Amino acid sequence: MHIESVEIFKYALVAAIAFLVTMLATGRLIPYLRQQQFGQFIREEGPQAHLAKAGTPTMGGVAMAAGISVALLIGLIMGMAHAGDLLAILLSMFAFGAIGFIDDYNKVAKKQNEGLTPKQKLLLQCAFGAALAVFMMVREGSTVLIPFTGKSVDMGWLYIPFVIFIEVAMSNSVNLTDGLDGLASSVSAIVACTFAVIGMIMTLGGSPAMALAGQAVFGATIGFLMYNKYPAQIFMGDTGSMGLGGVLSAMAIVGHVEWLLPIAGALFVIEALSVIIQVLYFKKTGGKRVFRMAPIHHHFELGGWHETKVVRRFCLFTAICCIIAIASVI
Repeated sequence: MHIESVEIFKYALVAAIAFLVTMLATGRLIPYLRQQQFGQFIREEGPQAHLAKAGTPTMGGVAMAAGISVALLIGLIMGMAHAGDLLAILLSMFAFGAIGFIDDYNKVAKKQNEGLTPKQKLLLQCAFGAALAVFMMVREGSTVLIPFTGKSVDMGWLYIPFVIFIEVAMSNSVNLTDGLDGLASSVSAIVACTFAVIGMIMTLGGSPAMALAGQAVFGATIGFLMYNKYPAQIFMGDTGSMGLGGVLSAMAIVGHVEWLLPIAGALFVIEALSVIIQVLYFKKTGGKRVFRMAPIHHHFELGGWHETKVVRRFCLFTAICCIIAIASVI
């Protein structure tokens, strides 16, 4: 897919708009959330150093959703992608973000670190994932690109449970990664930028919707990071982390490159696996642990790494994984 300079300018403009809208919206949102006393509750079983973060405004994911939405709307007006593909991406972000919003609101309203039950979350996530799977299957078929081969495989009806798994796994993995200042936002920015590049020039003749969404998410996460970096003035909350999981998975699904998610987003996979391993080993051994604390970013934190060091190292790891993901489709 040949990218002309004017197209590059349009993609850069989309990222810039998402950045500005998100940054401005986040700046306005912080004092409002403080006024409403919508502050984060910190788990007592978490790292003791995090107790000082109690009361920091949360639900900042609303600002990111606004930035992404405005940027994609402008991209649609400029004719950069099909409306149906962008609709699928936006609805995935809103649907999973809504689950997180309900969870966040329950927490701040009840003044305790509890929201939707795991079963309620899973049922809603599966329902939204199934809706996206059926929509994409009817619209564009059920083919999926296999990395490193240059070939696509038609998954048939297996495509539906496959997409459901991708959406559910991604939203929960990003949610688990959101445990240190700036971690989820910075890692998501790198992954989104990678899918933007892949969407523009490297697969199946290009995927404009994936490229456009990637630029929008990249700009929005960087804009949010201006306030979310250490020491964070605001947290994205489940609203943001689940919304990011929904939009990242949806852009890969629209681009038919779902198998690139566990490569580019390997850190998300590792974060989720660390929790699963910790829980299973704890139950099997009657209280023993593999990690000092899960998710794994807390393991390194309790090992003496400062939050910023963990974030930097995890971002470097993600960048390497993203290079491998790009190489797999060249």
